Amino acid sequence: MGQWYVEYELQVNRPGLLGDIASLLGMLRVDIVTINGVDGRYRGMLVHTDHDQQIKRFELIASTMDAIVIHKIREPKLRDVLAVRHGHYIQRGTDDRRTYQFIRSELGILVDFLAEIFKQDGHKLIGVRGMPRVGKTESVVAASVCANKKWVFLSSTMIKQTIRTSMMGDEFSDDNIFILDGIVTRKTSDERHMQLVREIMGLPTIKVVEHPDMFVKQSEYTIEDFDIIIELRTTVDQEITYEILEKNDPLSNRNPMGGFNMFN
Repeated sequence: MGQWYVEYELQVNRPGLLGDIASLLGMLRVDIVTINGVDGRYRGMLVHTDHDQQIKRFELIASTMDAIVIHKIREPKLRDVLAVRHGHYIQRGTDDRRTYQFIRSELGILVDFLAEIFKQDGHKLIGVRGMPRVGKTESVVAASVCANKKWVFLSSTMIKQTIRTSMMGDEFSDDNIFILDGIVTRKTSDERHMQLVREIMGLPTIKVVEHPDMFVKQSEYTIEDFDIIIELRTTVDQEITYEILEKNDPLSNRNPMGGFNMFN
């Protein structure tokens, strides 16, 4: 009993077809919650029923219709919900199913996706790959706002160089979103910062690491520790190269006195 995701492909786009499908669902006492075109070829629906056997009956009847082909009938996943909401499926990596791929024009979908994850309870480690000024940090902060969560930077280059060595009060709350820049954290020699990172990693809460591949270098963490990897590009074919990131990293040229902001 509950919500289902139904996706079908049009074989014959005749007038009144959607009305026929809606009428059929209505006769089966299945309510359409949301409907939208998905990726140009498909139509996706979130439907609700108090009797799950009616979904099976709909699938059986729909299989006899020449005008449509049913592709998916299942309990909705997050990607299904967002596909109906935005009319587009989030792309996943072919080699690693933990990887979700976005381009800059899809920042709205990315923020929505992250916000839904941020609403979940418990530990989750999220990595965000991407070149400078593509919108990584801004998307994470915007998603935190959408999820009504407070965000805390452990290390960052968003406004100025920031490396935290301690936190106070409600900053240790399990309800916070902790954000760190993997390049900045990797390059620091301050053991107090690394100890703080270890403490946060042990909390049952959401952690977001920008540049996760750099973060895991010379550390006790591996890329396998990440639950989700986000790849954000300006264009589909943009290459994410860490040589450029390290070359442009202001910490590479910091002077002996520091050159970055230190929170104690």
